[in-house]
Amino acid sequence: MDSETDSRSRSGARLHGLLRRTARRYSAGSEQSLGGYLATMAGFGAYTAAWATAVRLSGRPLPERPEPWDVALTSAATFRLARLLSKASVTSPLRAPFTTYVGPQGPAELHEEPRSEDGRETVGELLSCPFCLSVWVASTLTAAQLLWPRATRTVMGTFTALAGADALQLAYGVLMGKATRE
Repeated sequence: MDSETDSRSRSGARLHGLLRRTARRYSAGSEQSLGGYLATMAGFGAYTAAWATAVRLSGRPLPERPEPWDVALTSAATFRLARLLSKASVTSPLRAPFTTYVGPQGPAELHEEPRSEDGRETVGELLSCPFCLSVWVASTLTAAQLLWPRATRTVMGTFTALAGADALQLAYGVLMGKATRE
């Protein structure tokens, strides 16, 4: 082993030790998965860099600022798609390798816990958390809108309509409950 390789090996070991000590101090004995979160952040960075590269290579100009209508549409579509992916019964097969079923949670939604074996916990946490998944969904919809604006707005309109329909279904259920109790 030459001195440069030996130096890199010692530096890597020191960095690994520093990261372990930092994680131990940060977690204070709890099971926080800083390594998993770090990997997820790196994955998200690579994911957004790939989208940014695709947008740049497309040659399409970036808008000067987002249009308020697009922000509202993206918000509602992100909300609905993130909930569909992270909570819906019908999408549970996508989450099953990384989560464990706990029980129902609201209309047509499930409560699932991330699996802690085999490093699946962070992925399970991401897939079962609509707030966590929203970052990925919003980034995807935004990039897709830059590349394929008409098609993406159509898809976002569909998810926005679903969000509105869900709100109406829930409101109707509440009103019917009140009407039948009186």
